[in-house]
Amino acid sequence: MKRTEDKPKQTSCRLRELTAQLHQLEAKLLLGGGSEKIEKQHRQGKLTARERIDLLLDKNAYAQEIGLLVAYDQYKETEGSKQKAEGRNKEEEVGGAPAAGVVTVVGCVEGREVVVVANDATVKAGSWWPETIRKILRAQEIAMRCHVPIIYLVDSAGVNLPYQVSVFPGQYGASRIFYYNSIMRRYLKVPQISAVMGPCIAGGAYLPALSDVIIMVEGTSFMGLGGANLVKGATGQTIDNETLGGALAHNELSGVAHYRVQNDEACIAKIREFVSELPVKSERVSSTPSAKAKTPAEKIYEVIPEDHRQPYNMRELLDCLLDEGQLDEFQADYAREIITGHARIRGIQVGIIANHRGMVKSPAGGPPRFGGIIYTESAEKVAYFIETCSRHQTPLLFVQDVSGFMVGPEAEHSGIIRAGAQFVEAMATALVPKIVLTVNHASGAGYYAMAGQGFDPDFIFSWPTGRMGVMEGDSAVQAVFGSQLEKLRAKGEEPSLELEQEMNRVRANYEKELDAKYAAARGFVDAVITPEETRDTLELSLRTSLNYDGPHIGQFVLPPSLV
Repeated sequence: MKRTEDKPKQTSCRLRELTAQLHQLEAKLLLGGGSEKIEKQHRQGKLTARERIDLLLDKNAYAQEIGLLVAYDQYKETEGSKQKAEGRNKEEEVGGAPAAGVVTVVGCVEGREVVVVANDATVKAGSWWPETIRKILRAQEIAMRCHVPIIYLVDSAGVNLPYQVSVFPGQYGASRIFYYNSIMRRYLKVPQISAVMGPCIAGGAYLPALSDVIIMVEGTSFMGLGGANLVKGATGQTIDNETLGGALAHNELSGVAHYRVQNDEACIAKIREFVSELPVKSERVSSTPSAKAKTPAEKIYEVIPEDHRQPYNMRELLDCLLDEGQLDEFQADYAREIITGHARIRGIQVGIIANHRGMVKSPAGGPPRFGGIIYTESAEKVAYFIETCSRHQTPLLFVQDVSGFMVGPEAEHSGIIRAGAQFVEAMATALVPKIVLTVNHASGAGYYAMAGQGFDPDFIFSWPTGRMGVMEGDSAVQAVFGSQLEKLRAKGEEPSLELEQEMNRVRANYEKELDAKYAAARGFVDAVITPEETRDTLELSLRTSLNYDGPHIGQFVLPPSLV
């Protein structure tokens, strides 16, 4: 399912060790509820969610899973437990909700970019955790923003009842799924295809009902506002689920469904047929799969420093991402602590904004500037570049390794607040697709300005080395304990053992929360990807985003006739 241009050599380094840990975690999560639950699914005559997706997507075409790590560290494996495991040290106590029980993928069907949402019935019968809702909403937002078809493979027992208070109500509760369904169906004209391939119960039945097409599988699918047991309790009537809401009932009697197929394989074939019949706009963005980077991705393992605080050459890193390493740099001699320019990724034109991490000499003979810090001039430079790209309809790639905005009297007196606001406004209001790749730091307000998640980038990814937070642990210790330490130093005293332990606890907690996997588990990034996958991921993200040449701002934009 994945295409990579080169394989890494086996040498030890921080990035490689983190990548190996990521692969180990992913392998566990890809098993869903485990081999026994997979076999149970097969005995029922059903494929698993991942088997269905593999059959649905084009062979040998790259696909990117969104949110694989979501909730991986948050729920105990004990069946029926509702206790979260935040702050626990024993990893074996968590992992009861792999991928939050739903698989969300961006891939290609019949050569066309699509979003797929598939309930994983091997995980608590495909029931909905709070994080399940957030993953489905994120997938729908991608489909809405990019105007690509979305395919639902439904196989869910409904709300995970111990967590119903976090699933059912609220602005971003389960009902918002149906709100997005309705907006896509009525106004955005985004194709929605639903395949009921197992149970589809209660309010969840509105998801297929609000789609354009409903397919049901004979013998294994059920759709109803209440199952046979609920009907018995509510009305006293005795009926089996197949008669109540099976494939034949909804195709022959109610007319709710549109197609009835024999098995999962026939269902997937029917979906592929539907997608092939959808109209395609005349000018589709094409890429050049044969285009190569100047330097193999293997070099990235050498470029990223062992200590995240150390400098490195961002241009060497860009050589591993851009076609032939060619960057037509914009204002190359001005505000050199940040890099802007035009490039291509697999033949697709893109505007690059990247934080330079080395020291930069001042051309006027002043003090050097720190790489990764945004100064007044660099904020103004990027704001102008973003506005130019937006006018020219050039998508933007933010290669994020930012420690924040500069502070101090010189920065404040130079108007950095005003310049920073210009940067943020230009980024927030740009009408073009925005894609984020965090390679190291994503700190402070610099993270916001470099298209942080709150500003609705089309896609946001991180390498395993990504570190997302307000500040680093040492800075937090200084902020929290600084005055206390200063008083001790004034008295010529050393911190007590208790104070040292408390400071170390703060550092350790920050280190855990800064980890890219921690961010991914909470949906702060769409995926943690490896260097070898990066060009594939960026190409697919760009192609998907460029299906829609309208404004890419907010979760969705209604047609002008309604505004």
